[in-house]
Formats: sequence, structure tokens, C-alpha cells
Amino acid sequence: MSTFNYSPLADEGQAGDPIGEMELRLWDYIDGNCNAEEKSFVEQLIATNLEWKAKYKELLEVHQLVSGHMELDAPSMRFTKNVMEEIGKYQIAPAAKTYINKKIIWGIAIFFFAMIAGFLIYGFGQIDWSANSGSGYKILDATQIDWSKFFNNTYTNIFLMINTVLGLMVLDMYLGKKKRQLREKNI
Repeated sequence: MSTFNYSPLADEGQAGDPIGEMELRLWDYIDGNCNAEEKSFVEQLIATNLEWKAKYKELLEVHQLVSGHMELDAPSMRFTKNVMEEIGKYQIAPAAKTYINKKIIWGIAIFFFAMIAGFLIYGFGQIDWSANSGSGYKILDATQIDWSKFFNNTYTNIFLMINTVLGLMVLDMYLGKKKRQLREKNI
């Protein structure tokens, strides 16, 4: 507030917000946040203007109440213990390990592994094993498998995509568990 635009007519409501401006200037004066020019200007207004003088006394009382007579209460010595006892009254939710049945998880995993094994057995069953080219070392020739029998069906593709996503989720859970165990071990 480097410029002063106070006039006695401003207090009569002819200017913007004279009461708010007056309070701001008085608070700056009380807190000591104004320069020498502003300080002398406010002192002159307090001495000559009754409204400024009344407002100054009112704000000075508020300032003294807030700064001098208000003490913060320190918490009791047992505050932390009381809070922890209150928290202890409530039942804490059990860890996921206690309420997730591991047999169900194992059953789901066995089902998916059985499906993958079934696809592999079916695929190996479709190979013409009698068409050996004479070389004893060549057991499986991928060119002999008719892949169109397996992967031209929409349902098969959907099933494979779902299994891939579920397999990645299981891998993520496994790696997350290992990471947590390693973190707990280091703590």
C-alpha cells in the first residue's frame, strides 16, 4: 500500500470499500507492517477522525486478546496411550491370507494348467507320426502341424487371450509377493 487514497467522503460510502481499507491499514499499523509514511498517516487519522479512533481501539483489543491471553492447552501425558487404547477396542480387519481359501486358488490354477495341457495333448495328437522322413533325430516337425485347425475358431482365440491375461496376473501376484517378502526381510 504505497499510495494513500483516503478522503473523509470515502467513509460515507462514496468510494469502494472504506471500512475494509480502514481495517487493513489499522491491522498493518498494529502489526507494524507499514513504512514510516503510512505509520504517520494512520496516526494522524486516529488522532483526528473519531471513526478511525473507535475502530483502532476495537482492533487493538482484539489483538491483545488474541496475542496475550490465549494459551494453547498441552495434551495430557497419557494422550497417546488413551488414543491407542481407543483404537485397540476396535477389531482390525484380518489380512487377506486369513479369509481367502487357498484351496480355491489352487483349484483355479489346476483347472487352467489342465486346459493348457489338454491343448498340448490335442495338438500332439494331430501330428502324423508315421510320416517320418528317415532321420531318427527329427521327432517333431512343426511344419506337419495344421495350425488352422486350432486357431481359426473365435472361441479358441478368446480363450487363449483370457488365459494369457490370467497367467500374467498370476505372475504379477507371484512377483509382488516375492518383492514384499524381500522388502520385509531387509527391514
